Amino acid sequence: MPPRVVVSHSQNRLLYAIFFGALAGIACGWIFGPAMQSVGWLGELFLDALKMLIIPLIGASIVSGINSIGAGYRLGRLGGITVLYFLVTTAGAVLLGMTLANLVQPGAGANARQFSAPAELAAQGATTLPEILRSLISPNLFAAVAEGQLLPIIVFSILLGIALVTIGEHGRVLAAAVNGLNEAIMKMVMWIMYFSPAGVFALIAARLGSTGGGEAFWRELSAVGLFVFTVITGLVIWFVVLFAVLRLLTRHGQSFLLNSAQSLIMAFGSASSSATLPLAIQSGLDSGVDDRALKFVLPLGISVNKNGSALHIAVGVFYIAQTYSGNLDLAQQGIVLVTVTLAAIATAGIPQASLVTIVIVLTAVNLPAEGIGLLLAVDWFLDRARTTVNVWGNLVGAAVMETQVTDGR
Repeated sequence: MPPRVVVSHSQNRLLYAIFFGALAGIACGWIFGPAMQSVGWLGELFLDALKMLIIPLIGASIVSGINSIGAGYRLGRLGGITVLYFLVTTAGAVLLGMTLANLVQPGAGANARQFSAPAELAAQGATTLPEILRSLISPNLFAAVAEGQLLPIIVFSILLGIALVTIGEHGRVLAAAVNGLNEAIMKMVMWIMYFSPAGVFALIAARLGSTGGGEAFWRELSAVGLFVFTVITGLVIWFVVLFAVLRLLTRHGQSFLLNSAQSLIMAFGSASSSATLPLAIQSGLDSGVDDRALKFVLPLGISVNKNGSALHIAVGVFYIAQTYSGNLDLAQQGIVLVTVTLAAIATAGIPQASLVTIVIVLTAVNLPAEGIGLLLAVDWFLDRARTTVNVWGNLVGAAVMETQVTDGR
């Protein structure tokens, strides 16, 4: 039977407040335009408060989850199946994006305006397998923490969790302390969340205001309207596909979606999967998902599982190709599928990760990197939409992987 989840009135009130904060941010940013940049500091303060807790929460969650699961066969199976699930869903999102781009042809007839790719994006170039593997390890863990490099922190936390399981009594004592730290951080998160309606309002209003207000944003949107339509359509379809996966493979359903609403609105407002992690964990707990699955899958997912970003990248590459030189041939489309799926891991933790990945893919199929300039004007908006789907994909993934810790032998 589906789990019976009770949502408190205070949770409902907070959800409504966040939702109306987001709507008010859109309205004020649209109407008052650049004047709303004056409240941007409030949104950044709220986002910084959440980000302050991300690194310790990731470490504590993973170590706590591993100690609950154990370091034997069950952990190995959970890790392997989780990575496989992420790869399959990411590839599925890429295929959907490619299919829509082939059907809609968003770049057909568009003007190949002259742009230059931002230096920090153009400098990325191709990412090789050795570079991907080296990104998993940092010679200085404190530097990785300072720079927000999540993959080395995740790898260290996994190894630490396994080590604590294997060293006996001393490991259990330290694991208990980490469990306490995890609970304390989650309590701090809930305190910060009381300010989330104002934070989401300020983030959205200031960002929309920075474009010049509603009329200016609409002009930017109209210039690449068919591209934006294709991406948003794909994201909506993939959201529904993931919900179908949830219904078919887990015991969860509509209540899971309702309990995830706070996380999804926060993802749209902040455009950050990392900043949404604490709330995503709480949403999963509210839905009755096993906390061991949440603590292991969600931190891993924010680094390597980007369904929404992968779909957006695929459509973006096709749009640029259609604008400059027509459709990609079958061989190039195969390169796009493989490169986007794998590069989602390689670009984890990099600012503007989706744009960086688009540059990598453009290089792989011999298209000009400056084509990225066609997409920059509306990327801030699409970033919020794809981040929402990224977070939803991670939550569904945690629910699907729940059986690996509750039924594993």
